[in-house]
Amino acid sequence: MKTLKTLAIAFTIITASSCKDVKQETISEKVSEVKTELKKQNDMKILFVLTSHDKLGDTGKKTGFWVEEFASPYYTLLDKGAKITIATPKGGAAPIDPSSDSPDAATASTDRYNKDEDAKSKIANTEVLADMNPNDFDAVFYPGGHGPLWDLTNDKASVALIEAFDRQEKPIAFVCHAPAVLKDVKNADGTALVKGKRVTGFSNSEEAAVGLTEVVPLLLEDMLIENGALYSNLDQWKPYAVQDGNLITGQNPASSELVAEKLLESLK
Repeated sequence: MKTLKTLAIAFTIITASSCKDVKQETISEKVSEVKTELKKQNDMKILFVLTSHDKLGDTGKKTGFWVEEFASPYYTLLDKGAKITIATPKGGAAPIDPSSDSPDAATASTDRYNKDEDAKSKIANTEVLADMNPNDFDAVFYPGGHGPLWDLTNDKASVALIEAFDRQEKPIAFVCHAPAVLKDVKNADGTALVKGKRVTGFSNSEEAAVGLTEVVPLLLEDMLIENGALYSNLDQWKPYAVQDGNLITGQNPASSELVAEKLLESLK
């Protein structure tokens, strides 16, 4: 009986010790996973591509990129440790659409941008798009605004850049009018990149609502459908983002944060 009691006590000690070791091992694994995730996020290198175009057709008014569509994704990614580079076709200062810098268009992200001298300095001194190497980045993001409809839709450096990112299966993200830059982007077999893919972007009804249907060089919704995309959208100004593989698109300014979140998730 004494022997049995001794064996029982020994078994209990061994079991407790084993459980402790397993628990410590599990904690160590969790800590390691967290450290790996933090390192991965801190190593993220993302290229933002903005327009250099500032003329709204023949209206005599100014355009450019939409501040909210830059600011919200910029801070969403920056706050997770991403290293962000900003480029434009011409380099130098990227033009801001005056309408996006008005009190009516203000958000928490635009307010933060207006107080952020470092971010404003980057916007005033962008890199030249043609000098960017896709191998140096983990993803590319295109904010919208009407400006890209005039320059980035026809920019060969932009087309080549997006195709390179796609061939490498890296995330490529666009919001509002920015999906227009996919107009001439092709798959390796020569078909349109968006053919057969689920996408969204600034709708025809939203363009009509801002009174620019007859001003813009193309209607984004029509172009995507003509190129074979499976286009969808929600009601005007509703947040909506779609992901198909590594391609991420958002419908309007309200969708910019959704696009950034999907981009961030794709990089995990």
